[in-house]
Amino acid sequence: MQTETVGTFSLDDNVWQGVTLTDSAASQVKTLMQQDPEVKGLQLSVKQSGCAGFAYVLDLTKQPASDDLVFEHDGAHLYIPLKAMPFIDGTEVDFVREGLNQIFKFNNPKAQHACGCGESFGL
Repeated sequence: MQTETVGTFSLDDNVWQGVTLTDSAASQVKTLMQQDPEVKGLQLSVKQSGCAGFAYVLDLTKQPASDDLVFEHDGAHLYIPLKAMPFIDGTEVDFVREGLNQIFKFNNPKAQHACGCGESFGL
């Protein structure tokens, strides 16, 4: 497991910018971590889905994989499977409240388009 909070790093000849958490997202991740002492953080990955191609997948993780990259902000841990990095590198993860709704939002500079319902994105 590799921890990186600032700058870029190289792994297997790839240079990754990393993934960042806003203060709001970090606060929400820490809240989720506090609800179960076994939870180490959130895992962010992608899967093929929807009309645009890919969807983000967020899961609580108790046992990160040995090849997960971990990004930390203010005590919150975000684990990224190495295979997902080409799709989400450079993404900023935010947590916003819109009326009664609360949701994680992904500001991904690699996303070229999104489907109309906002469930998937394409590169």
